[in-house]
This record gives sequence, C-alpha cells and structure tokens, in this order.
Amino acid sequence: MKTNLKPELIVLFFAILASNYLQGQQTSNSSSDDTRWDYFKHDIGSIFGGMGYAYSRPVHWQGDDWLTFGAVSAGTVLLYTVDDETSRFFRKRKEDIPQIVSDYGFLYGSPENNYMLTGAVYVTGLALKNEKLRRTGVLLIASASATGFLQQVLKSVTGRARPRSGLAKNYFEPFASDKDLHSFPSGHAILALSNAHAIAKQFKNVWVKSGIYILGSIPALSRIWEGAHWLSDVALSAAISIATVESIDRYLDRRYDEKYNAGAKKVSWNLKFGLGQMGVVIHIH
Repeated sequence: MKTNLKPELIVLFFAILASNYLQGQQTSNSSSDDTRWDYFKHDIGSIFGGMGYAYSRPVHWQGDDWLTFGAVSAGTVLLYTVDDETSRFFRKRKEDIPQIVSDYGFLYGSPENNYMLTGAVYVTGLALKNEKLRRTGVLLIASASATGFLQQVLKSVTGRARPRSGLAKNYFEPFASDKDLHSFPSGHAILALSNAHAIAKQFKNVWVKSGIYILGSIPALSRIWEGAHWLSDVALSAAISIATVESIDRYLDRRYDEKYNAGAKKVSWNLKFGLGQMGVVIHIH
C-alpha cells in the first residue's frame, strides 16, 4: 500500500524540533532597538559572507587540513572499489523498504522542501527577534546554498554515470546534459546531511544528536537503493556537508553574540581498516 508523505509534515517536524529546543534554552530575545529590517540585512550579509568564507577555506589549509583531505580522499577511493557490490546490495533491498521511508528520503532531500524548512526556521527567529534561532536559520540557508551550488558544478564537471544508467562506475562524461550522467555528488545527501549537522550541533545529548543524524542519513541512503548514486558519491557528499557547515559556523561566530557548543567545534577524520570493513570514520566533538 503506497503512503504519500507530505513535504509540509517534514518541514513542520524539523521546524518544531529546532525552534522548541532553541527557545527552551536560556536565550533572551534581542533587547536592542534594531528593527527586523536591520536584522534581516545583517543576516543576508552573513549568508553570503558565510558562503564566501566556506569556498575560500582550501586556500588557507595547513598541515592538519591537508591530512584530513587526504584521509577523506583515501576513504572515498576505498569505497569506490566496492561501489558495484554496495549498489547491488542496496538495490536488491529496495522492495523491503517501507514506502513512507522512501517517500521521506526523496522529499526531505529535495531543494524545494529543504528551503521550506530552512526558511521556516529563519523566519521564526526573525519574527521573535531571537538571535540564536536567526543564526541557526542563517547557518542552514548558507550551508544549503553553498553546498547546493557546489554540487551542481561538480555534477556537470565530473559527469559520472548513475548506477541505474547501466553504465560502469568508472564511466565519466564531463559536461554531459543527460541527468543519468550527474551521479557525483548527491544533492539529496548534501542538503539533508547539511541540515542534520547544522541542527545536531546545537544539542549535547548524544541520543538526540544520533536521532537527528539518522533522520538526515535516510535521504542519502535512499539515493543508493534507488540507483541514483553510488556509495562513494554519498560518502563524499557527507564530508562536503560537514566541512561546509563547520566553516560557516566558525564564520558566524564573528557575526553573532549567541553561540552554541562554542568550545566543541572539532571534527576529526580517521581511516578505518578491519575485517570486512573499510572507510573513513568521522568524529564530531
């Protein structure tokens, strides 16, 4: 029996989750005389400034940053070697996935629904003059915009064949117009995981954070069982999402007084090898 999951329900759920938590903290609304228009202008500047800051980070990378880049690259290559096997594994189990989960995976990762969510969070913060909620909305919008534009460019430049195209995982046709040659990276994965990381950063409870990441991971995994992306596409999309959110969040520390988990902004990446397993392990502190 097919279940239709409405996009509005997804947006409502995440908006309530974010706003209830943030307003529940000991955060007062702004007491300054600034108008909402003043806040809006400041926030728009923060969105574009954050995007520019994220794009410029590779120019400033140093030793540890290049080690991280190497670890992520090596992990992606390792996953690339098993793309055929993992694709067959996930696609064979597509029929076992509940329809509501598949619907959620597709709808939540779509750009339209993503901006409905991020916009709802920001507008709520602006209406309440709540700096923490405004900042969260800015982080969500800037991260989604930066990663969204980047993934569109990379899709065109790489021209990697999707699994469902019937072409090999190593088939690349740069600047192809055929959508079946736009496998890398995954737009659904990038947007969903950017949102999940931006929201989860504000919680210290490991169970709450884990639940948010699980919900954010479903759209990414759904693209594999749908044959739209390879596992290596999705894994590198996750790395791009996390790195972008972290960069923009650091930039926003300069622009806003309200901070969350200010002393815990550290992400480490490690290669992991073992019997029957290989890849990159991401530790978010």
